Amino acid sequence: MTVPGVVGVLGGGRMGAGIAHAFLLAGSRVQVVERDTESADAARERVLAALAVSVQRGDLADAAEAATALEAGTDAAAFSDAGLVIEAVPEDRRLKIDALTRIETAVGDHAVLATNTSSISVDALADALARPERFLGLHFFNPVPASRLVEVVLGDRTSPDVVSSAREWVTALRKTPVVVRDSPGFASSRLGVMLGLEAIRMLEEGVAEPADIDAAMELGYRHPMGPLRTTDVVGLDVRLGIAEELARELGPRFEPPALLRRMVAEGKLGRKSGEGFYVWNEER
Repeated sequence: MTVPGVVGVLGGGRMGAGIAHAFLLAGSRVQVVERDTESADAARERVLAALAVSVQRGDLADAAEAATALEAGTDAAAFSDAGLVIEAVPEDRRLKIDALTRIETAVGDHAVLATNTSSISVDALADALARPERFLGLHFFNPVPASRLVEVVLGDRTSPDVVSSAREWVTALRKTPVVVRDSPGFASSRLGVMLGLEAIRMLEEGVAEPADIDAAMELGYRHPMGPLRTTDVVGLDVRLGIAEELARELGPRFEPPALLRRMVAEGKLGRKSGEGFYVWNEER
């Protein structure tokens, strides 16, 4: 099983850099495109840092050699030779549609286009595309290097051949593909966000402290990470955006708690800001 020879990633933040890193480890050449030169340079540094960690862990022999397969820039025309391009911009429907239509004009007719959305309808995004049969969701999880799961999200018009290829690519990344039909929140976000929101409500109501709420799930249900710590890792702003999208689609049971809204407004976004439900002292 092999990955495409050339993979494009639009958006080089934490998720985009993680996706680029995964494909580099699997042997692809990777082109990351960002909105400006400063962001492209920052994306490249994120990926290089991840490659260095892979060497320390014994997953990669030579970071410098892998880095030669990485390019980062600002022009989507760099995607012209890619067999797969993944959109990894923030979780905003309009922003994702703009990104995907920009990519589609740059790639060849046989390229596969994917979105890394965690909650937005794949069919709604496909409506803006000229070749919806070449489009699907590839929902990676944060942190990408540690996660072994990728949701392969099928739209109504996604070609079976594209689905088959996507499953093979995910397996070649040494991750497990879980195939789901397009539905609000798919499988993972719908379940994970519901658990996370309830944990926040419990904290809001004074039921228990964050560490005790998390320990209940880690020790009682063998979750590797509790829902509040997971929210910190994902980003409170990201979780808020997903919850708002699900509330629009599925109703008030996904309405974000006031505590979540307040913490996001205060800039307490979790690990990436240094503080969320926990204080994070590690280098970000």
